[in-house]
Amino acid sequence: MAVRVRFAPSPTGPLNIGGARTALFNWLFARHEGGQFLLRVEDTDKERSKKEYEDILIAGLKWLGLEWDEEPWRQSERLQVYRKYLERLLDEGHAYYCFCTPEELEAERQARLSQG
Repeated sequence: MAVRVRFAPSPTGPLNIGGARTALFNWLFARHEGGQFLLRVEDTDKERSKKEYEDILIAGLKWLGLEWDEEPWRQSERLQVYRKYLERLLDEGHAYYCFCTPEELEAERQARLSQG
């Protein structure tokens, strides 16, 4: 099976040194193994994701000489794929909806944190 690795930045800010390092390691691994390096933009946080940051991320990767092997994927463009599998998990009883309020979830979180 051919190696396929990806770099999945969130376009909520410019490319940072940690992201560049991850992209470089993944690119090097893909090239070493004769595989593919993919770019998957994690743009589902609509409030914070910005096209200008995506452009800056892409420019930074190109500046580093890291070229990907397919067109970039955007998570927001694949929601139908995820919906299909979500429905399958729900139908098979492997997933369920949560009807907790945000306040209930926060109270549970705080209780768990206090227990370590």
